[in-house]
Amino acid sequence: MPHAKPSEIRSGADRWPVAGLSFKSEQWGDMEIGHTVIDAPLDCTDMYRVGGMPGGVCICPHYGYVFSGSIRAVYPNTDWPDEEAKAGEVYFFPAGHVLIYPGPADILELNPASALVSCMDAMQRAADRGVFNGQAEQENAPS
Repeated sequence: MPHAKPSEIRSGADRWPVAGLSFKSEQWGDMEIGHTVIDAPLDCTDMYRVGGMPGGVCICPHYGYVFSGSIRAVYPNTDWPDEEAKAGEVYFFPAGHVLIYPGPADILELNPASALVSCMDAMQRAADRGVFNGQAEQENAPS
């Protein structure tokens, strides 16, 4: 059976270059184990939209623990309130959200592998089109 410290999880950049050094991820059984460490705010809104996620939202339910910082889920086109998980908290964000990291964060997630792969593939497509963290080259942004 696999086991590891979060710091020992392989780099997600092996599969998704957009992940860089900030996202480590491995598939264990039907789950994807992810460890995200970022040092600046990150808003995934444009990445989901430009990457082709249905409705511009993430289709992956996320289960996680926040070591430091926080992570916010916004649920566009619903009456669901925004949710923010902070350091020391576990969380569940159902599919249909946009993730926003308000600042530096260290987060461990366990997600259904097929759904996370779809999400990360979309983020990679967005990056390949020149969109990262809401920054788009106008000629690459779809109309």
